[in-house]
Amino acid sequence: MLTAIRWFANNSVAANLLMIMLLVGGALSLAVTNQEEFPMFDIPVVRVGVPYLGAAPVEVEKSVCVRIEEAIEGVEGIDRTGGAAVEGYCNIMAEIAQGADQTVVLGEIKSRVDGINSFPVETEKPIVSKIARARLAIQIALSGNTDERTLKELARELRDDLARVRGISTVSVGYTRPYEISIEVSEQTLQEYGLTLNNVANAIRASSFDMPGGTIRSTAGEILIRTTGQAYVSEEFADVVVMTRQDGTRLLLGDIADIRDTFEEGFLMAEFDGARAATINVSQVETEDLMSIVENTKRVVGQFESTLPEGLKTTIWINGADDLQERMSVLTRSAGGGLVLVLVILALFLEFKLAMWVAIGIPVALMGAIAVLPATDINISTLTVMGFILVLGIVVDDAIVVGERVYGHEQMGKSRLNAAIDGTWEVSTPVIFGVLTTIAAFLPLVMVRGQMADFFSPIGWIVIFALFFSIIESQLILPSHLVRRGRQSKGNALTERFKAVQRYLGGSLEHFATQTYRPFMEKVITWRYATGAICLGALIVALSMILSGRVVFGFFPAVEGDRVYAELEMPEGVSANVTLEAARRIERASGIVSQQLTAELGLENPIAQHTLVSVGTKSQRSGPGNPFGGLSSNIAEVVIDLAPLAERGDISAKIFANRWRDAVGGIPDAVNLTFDADKFGTGSPLEYQMRGDDVDELRLAAEELKGELSKFDGVFDISDSWRVGKQEIQLDLLPEARNLGLTLNDLATQVRAAFYGAEAQRVARGKDDVRVMVRFPEAERKSISNLEDMYIRTPNGSEVPFYSVADFSIARGYSAIDRRDGQRNVFVSADVDRSSVAPEEVSAAIRNQIIPSFQQRYPGIDIQLGGEQEERADALGGLAIGSLLSLILIYSLLAIPLKSYVQPLIIMSVIPFGAVGAIAGHYVLDQQLVFFSALGLTALSGVVVNASLVLVDYANKRKLEGKTPIEAILGAASIRFRPIILTSVTTFVGLIPLMSTSTPATAPFLPMVISLAWGVLFATVITLMLVPCLYIIIHDFVREADSSEGEIGGLIEEPQSAG
Repeated sequence: MLTAIRWFANNSVAANLLMIMLLVGGALSLAVTNQEEFPMFDIPVVRVGVPYLGAAPVEVEKSVCVRIEEAIEGVEGIDRTGGAAVEGYCNIMAEIAQGADQTVVLGEIKSRVDGINSFPVETEKPIVSKIARARLAIQIALSGNTDERTLKELARELRDDLARVRGISTVSVGYTRPYEISIEVSEQTLQEYGLTLNNVANAIRASSFDMPGGTIRSTAGEILIRTTGQAYVSEEFADVVVMTRQDGTRLLLGDIADIRDTFEEGFLMAEFDGARAATINVSQVETEDLMSIVENTKRVVGQFESTLPEGLKTTIWINGADDLQERMSVLTRSAGGGLVLVLVILALFLEFKLAMWVAIGIPVALMGAIAVLPATDINISTLTVMGFILVLGIVVDDAIVVGERVYGHEQMGKSRLNAAIDGTWEVSTPVIFGVLTTIAAFLPLVMVRGQMADFFSPIGWIVIFALFFSIIESQLILPSHLVRRGRQSKGNALTERFKAVQRYLGGSLEHFATQTYRPFMEKVITWRYATGAICLGALIVALSMILSGRVVFGFFPAVEGDRVYAELEMPEGVSANVTLEAARRIERASGIVSQQLTAELGLENPIAQHTLVSVGTKSQRSGPGNPFGGLSSNIAEVVIDLAPLAERGDISAKIFANRWRDAVGGIPDAVNLTFDADKFGTGSPLEYQMRGDDVDELRLAAEELKGELSKFDGVFDISDSWRVGKQEIQLDLLPEARNLGLTLNDLATQVRAAFYGAEAQRVARGKDDVRVMVRFPEAERKSISNLEDMYIRTPNGSEVPFYSVADFSIARGYSAIDRRDGQRNVFVSADVDRSSVAPEEVSAAIRNQIIPSFQQRYPGIDIQLGGEQEERADALGGLAIGSLLSLILIYSLLAIPLKSYVQPLIIMSVIPFGAVGAIAGHYVLDQQLVFFSALGLTALSGVVVNASLVLVDYANKRKLEGKTPIEAILGAASIRFRPIILTSVTTFVGLIPLMSTSTPATAPFLPMVISLAWGVLFATVITLMLVPCLYIIIHDFVREADSSEGEIGGLIEEPQSAG
């Protein structure tokens, strides 16, 4: 290393070229690296979806879901399975175990599902796919007073325009129903002509098709043969021949049926700002760039807008780029403010040109980190900027130590070249190993398990990259710049006054170190055992607060956005008009809240900018949308788009949500009504999954648990997943029907064709697969009497009344059947007001007081955590393992340069005191300790040991020069006082702007910053007081051991200098 330091110090061209390469490389990478608001998660889940149209959830579960679960059971690499059986669809999710080959697992699942041959014939082909990494980038609302077909066609046209743009791969249309050709034939007509619905469907299949007929190979060439008779629109289907009479006359489909080219049955409605609407959703997938997606989308939408008919308009109302820029602007302002404060501190306490060259290390290290991003899977995001802010004051620490030591050698009378070489080499080992310990401390951030792994790892990697390049800058580039930094020249009066202030502050710090701090430390070392006891007592008090539960660690509060969602669920089977009226009531309440807050905040424009009301389905928040389930007339959602944070007085969206909840009050007969403003979260703050085979027992347990949760203050929006389904008419075949040759299959098939429809065929019309359905007219499908009046066809062609061959009973089914690991599952979830109670407190109370009695009363039910608490357990488990490995690595990195087993423990003794400072900082700033705080504490462990390492290393060198241990440590403490103070203060002040910025945009990251900043500050005081005492205490034991045994043994040996 000495050779490299000497070579670069003598070769300024090489040092400058290295610096320029890092700066230019960072600038070029910045231009090509994709941008996103939050990292794109890799979701290790394989989804198996099977449509079973018209089937009740119980049928779907028994006939499809269970068979899929049995088929994929035992596939190597599957961690757990889950899913749901809903009306007309089975959805099974298989979570892939960490470390398993996802491609192999996907292939094995697909192979086993394709091998199932016992699905009902009415099911469609299974869809097996791994969930892609996708996020909604921008959403366009197309609205106006027009009909559904016009709106759908225009939305599809815009979708196709966007899909043709390079860099945009996933575009979908929302709030429009699929097309369907409905062929309705009445019971009377069927009887008149002696037909059945299956006869009609077969006639369509026989007449409406295209088929290749081979090739004629003549001497003139080849000629293709094909039959072209496929009908595509209602007029063409009307010409289909249903039957030909003996006299040669034909009965056409148009003569007996009402043929409607329409939409699939079901209610779906969306209104944007009061006008009928459809949405066009553009998603960011994998490595696509958010900013270019938004820019291209805006350009295409602008061109499309000019072609719209009068009365229609497009509105971009979800824009991921705006959200990104809003959050990034806050963070970059904080980063800029922190950089300025760091420069001010350096300029005040170091010689000005020395300070400037030291400060150059900040952009060099940061741009070096950016330069390597294209080679990784890390994009520019809120989390990477957060990493840069964290490391802002840390990357300059090694440069401060090197610069201060070089300056010290210059004061000895050495030439600048020799001072740069000798000063850098003197501190090279503690600086390098100090940075390596900091890197080791940030490793747990890249080892977090669960959904949060992709969220936190960019912070860790950015810090690690920046620290690596800070070593290169401080050891190879900085010495060369210090050699050639130029002499201090006499300037104007202002410059001279600044130099005077600088000399005064620097002199004051030196005077304090030698005249105040050193005498104080002489007394502290004299009473070193009392000092150690006091510090240990403070540590025990802090530890007891944590172990007693007085200090509660939360997990991860959801990151809020600029939209507030109200989700309403009415009883199954309720009229869509009832649900719509309830949704309008919720919408009116939002208008009242908007007016009130706008007036209270004194805003010029309304705080609520846009409103989307939907009935039949929920809005798309992320990704390409919900792949399963039909339209539900009992589901509604109202979405309020708030003004950007800066334009609404930095008021939290959660305040709007709470005021909105209060304004709405209750909705009559509502099964569930929730309000939230979460843009990103890890699930419900409280969620319990109850698994068992007895549905009634699960329902009773869920009701009881909901009652227990309602007793806690601050717990609201309590709900469970168990829902009473629609009324069901369950058919059974009478014994006498079998005498007529009828089977239960004959009955079920004819009833299904009449009331759901017989699918004659599917027509490929453009990008749509349009189903052609043959069924009874809607007027004959409205009551039970229609079923009773129906005629059943026997195998010999005769017709018998339904009631003569069949019986039925009326029962209630399930809205949906949730399944986990092969068992039925009901989950209970709730939201929490974190200002009054932590989710962990409620969870602990439920775990200790409620669940034991539950397991006694309901022995057949297994209760497990879900949502945020499940993620918390996974993430904390990974963090604990990572932290332990980090501490072991830090110990090793300290033991190697110090050549001692014990001295690393002296240095690492400051780590728990840093945690005490971090906890104190949370109390002072009134912040809850959350998972981000724990990450800050973990990172803190590597930062706080650096100052102690420099201190102990220098003391060892003084001791080798013949000084007594007390003289060595006192000399080291006074001489290293200034660099220790400066490195700690720069770390702290670099984070001050972010700590003083109290906005929802920075709130999730604030706990981590507080842990690091306050921990460093507190640990510095401990370093300057406790570490010298422990240093002498160890030597006391060494001396006593020497005098009693004559030797130390293998564990405690005389430490050596790291240099």
